[in-house]
Amino acid sequence: MNHELIEPGLLRRTVLTIAALNFGAFFVEMGVALAIGSVSLFADSVDFLEDTAINLLIAMALGWSLARRASAGRVMALVILVPACAALWQAVEKFRDPVAPAVGPLIATAAFAMVVNGVCAWLASRIRHHGGSLTAAAFLSARNDVLVNAAIIVMALVTAAVGTGWPDLVLGVLIIAIAGHAAWEVWEAAGEESLAAKALAGEDID
Repeated sequence: MNHELIEPGLLRRTVLTIAALNFGAFFVEMGVALAIGSVSLFADSVDFLEDTAINLLIAMALGWSLARRASAGRVMALVILVPACAALWQAVEKFRDPVAPAVGPLIATAAFAMVVNGVCAWLASRIRHHGGSLTAAAFLSARNDVLVNAAIIVMALVTAAVGTGWPDLVLGVLIIAIAGHAAWEVWEAAGEESLAAKALAGEDID
């Protein structure tokens, strides 16, 4: 689909709505994560904050040129790694004493997060082809978050069965892998926009 089929105002309203949903969910999930001591839930809550930043950046950058959008896409590829770093830090801190988090609140909060991320993914899917690497970043992040939330619910059930915090730590490693893959995809998309910008400017492409 062509970019002109969607008005810039609609694009901005959509990403600002996604940002607001993520910002509100951040406080809910972070509060529960700290209360029950869940590494995976903590990493996911930080991801809500990261998604907020990404979508706010998209709202500001939609009117930029291809070259500037490519640069912003590369910045966001690095930003996506923030929740991975947070998960790694918490995993290291909890490695010596992997106490199991409370299963009930863990499942309930992950289900809440899945609903929020599902709505965000649906909204982002409607604009993912209209903003280059910027909107691609929003869609990829929301899509991956739904998968992470489902994994947290499964992990909670396993935790209830084994009674230790090891499943929580293992999921933290998986979150790192998912975030790393998403960052790579966004980086590649930004690279394609950079090449397109050079082509439009008549520059040589190596």
